[in-house]
Amino acid sequence: MQRIKLAPDYEISRVIRGGWQLAAGHGAVKSDDPVSDMIAFADAGITTFDCADIYTGVEEMIGRFRLRYRDLRGEEALSRIKVHTKFVPDLEVLRTISKGYVEGVIDQSLRRLNLDRLDLVQFHWWDYAAPMWLEAAQWLEELRQAGKIHKVSATNFDTERMLHMVRAGVPLTSMQVQYSLLDQRPAKRMAEAAAENGIWLFCYGTVAGGFLGDRWLGQPEPHDFENRSLIKYKLIIDDLGGWDLFQALLRALRGVADRHGVDIATIASAAMLPKRAVAATIVGARNRDHLASNLAISSVSLTAQDHNEIDAVLAQASELDGDVYTLERDRHGRHGSIMKYNLNKGAA
Repeated sequence: MQRIKLAPDYEISRVIRGGWQLAAGHGAVKSDDPVSDMIAFADAGITTFDCADIYTGVEEMIGRFRLRYRDLRGEEALSRIKVHTKFVPDLEVLRTISKGYVEGVIDQSLRRLNLDRLDLVQFHWWDYAAPMWLEAAQWLEELRQAGKIHKVSATNFDTERMLHMVRAGVPLTSMQVQYSLLDQRPAKRMAEAAAENGIWLFCYGTVAGGFLGDRWLGQPEPHDFENRSLIKYKLIIDDLGGWDLFQALLRALRGVADRHGVDIATIASAAMLPKRAVAATIVGARNRDHLASNLAISSVSLTAQDHNEIDAVLAQASELDGDVYTLERDRHGRHGSIMKYNLNKGAA
């Protein structure tokens, strides 16, 4: 597993184990012991874990994993484990948010994760029309200076506001963004701006909720979906050009995957790692069933022929509107109307 230094004092694995699919509301986890699955990932080299204050039950689960991993492997091994959580204040509190509220949520994450200092906190804000987003970012920086947070980061902000935070004295380490072969909005402006300001990108959605996988190759266009994630990424597929174009992309990816002896999902994720400013890709994993293919992501090196075949299909696609997360911020639009905006109730 490749590793990368985001700062002289901060190193992570280039594949991050995502925790969203472990949250309550996603159905039963297919494992007798999710903590043992996390240990398997860590032992294999995927030592960075992504979660959030709004992923119900996941911070607590990772907290239990950290304690067991320390007992099994020792303090030195534990020091390689990095946990990236999020601060996602509810939509309904944005206009009345206070530093006390922010600190209360951070303290809650500290307790849940069994940490004295959060490794990296990614800040999300639902509505730019609620004007306190910059103050909230600055309060997180004050909590970093107070020793409660090691690295302050953000997620789903657009390029303009990312740069605004930096100019206001918030030293962002990273920005977590939806960035995939299907969604290349970060390549418009953000990737270059991030690189110029020492900010790394973490890519989520690289397999589009599972759509970029062998399961969907040759399948008829679906109209009923088992979860919101599939609805979300099907909207992206529609905007790009529809199901026929998507199938052409899957066929191209299958050809590339055949040459490398891996599956389509591995190629889709590996294709993002060489992108400008990209530090890591986040893989959603409910258990260790796909651990081998997750490990393969950082070892696959795509050739010029591979890129050309993929790019030839994507050249036929329409460009998604706006900057990072612009479509999703319209709460009355197709993309924004499926979101849940108040998941942090009782957090602080």
